[in-house]
Amino acid sequence: MMKEKSIIGYRWKLLLIVAIATLSGIFSVVNAQEDPPRPIVVTEDLSQHLSFGAFSHGATGGTVIIYPDESRDYTLDILLLNLGYSYSAALFNITANRGTVISILNGPDVTLSGSNGGTLLLHIGESLPESPFVTTVQWPNVTQVKIGGTLTVSGNPLANPPGNYTGSYSVTFIQE
Repeated sequence: MMKEKSIIGYRWKLLLIVAIATLSGIFSVVNAQEDPPRPIVVTEDLSQHLSFGAFSHGATGGTVIIYPDESRDYTLDILLLNLGYSYSAALFNITANRGTVISILNGPDVTLSGSNGGTLLLHIGESLPESPFVTTVQWPNVTQVKIGGTLTVSGNPLANPPGNYTGSYSVTFIQE
């Protein structure tokens, strides 16, 4: 008689455990997949364009380089001047979900036209953070991306006289 009671008690306990497990599964939230990614939003910070500052060049020319860390360098027959003209990397603001992988694709080299004649060649350079990168801040916080460039000055000062040189370049941000 004792064996029948213990078997019946065991069956009730097992039935109770199965019932609790089943009910807890009914009330839990189960997702089959994560939410789709939110498209990134890219805006250019209009207060900080790619700018090379003031410089002078000799008969052979050279390059002026703006690094994404805001430093400036030169090669060959270039003299960097500090005449109050600022130099800076281009600044872009990226809004994306945390963990989004973003790559940067620079457009082709661009010819810039001078206000007093002449042309210079612009090559878009490296970025900070380096491409590709992963966003680490939560939406709607901003990840700042700085992009530098290299300006190639060919020829003498008569071929490329002092003045303002302007043009447009393209940078593509790719959400992976």
